[in-house]
Amino acid sequence: MSTQRQLIADARFEVIPMKNLEPQIEHIPAQASVSVTCSPAKGLQATLDLTARLADLGFVAVPHLSARLVEDDVAVKKLAEFCRTHGLQEVFLVAGDSPHAVGNYEGVVDLLRDFLGHDHGLSRIGITAYPDGHAFLDPAVVREALHAKQALLAEAGVAGYASTQMCFDLSQWQAWATAERAAGFTLPLHLGVPGVIDRTKLFTMGMRLGIGNSMRFVKKNGGALSRLFRPGGYDPSKLIAPLSKQADALGIEGIHLFTFNNVQATAQWQRRSLERLR
Repeated sequence: MSTQRQLIADARFEVIPMKNLEPQIEHIPAQASVSVTCSPAKGLQATLDLTARLADLGFVAVPHLSARLVEDDVAVKKLAEFCRTHGLQEVFLVAGDSPHAVGNYEGVVDLLRDFLGHDHGLSRIGITAYPDGHAFLDPAVVREALHAKQALLAEAGVAGYASTQMCFDLSQWQAWATAERAAGFTLPLHLGVPGVIDRTKLFTMGMRLGIGNSMRFVKKNGGALSRLFRPGGYDPSKLIAPLSKQADALGIEGIHLFTFNNVQATAQWQRRSLERLR
């Protein structure tokens, strides 16, 4: 099987705990890995509730745990218990979009340190990466945190991976990955790619979900827009195909599809792509 086909076949579907997800759940591929976002508006409990439901339906459910929405180590212990009780394999740790922390955790490093001290029962923990830069953090701070999280996972003997934000500039993504590898970052990478979505909804949902940096990039670069959203519609393969050729060199292990709850169209794209790549 080609690398591109394998990446698409094993792609993770990201969903958002919103009412419009309900009719889309039936379109999630059987036994797929499904990432559940966490936002200040919906709160952490909405993420946990949807995670439990998806796990019960037979999916590999991966909740996003937002550091800024966690009060203290008591709450961290409860999250670890939730993971163990529901037999989860993975979680994905994010700082979160909340402007202010509700408790002790401004970022993931401190949350990860405390979380690893509890019996979570997980096989892997995912962390965020920002090839296109962070919306309000200095690049040096982002890099330091990325490597600190890798060190904590290694010390605890827990496998990890880094899933990237949406980045539409392939050369920027390659340059970032190459630089991080040279700096000693060894965790597998998951490439963040929008699923099947039109340009208007991408902008609207992207800004609502705080993906402002990549949105600004797209708005500033008409060339990228014309290539990605030319007549015939956007195809995630336009981003996946070029980078799949460098998967081994850059340590790209997976694809993270931002569906914006447009699951049906994204799943249809996946099936068509797999048939085409046979």
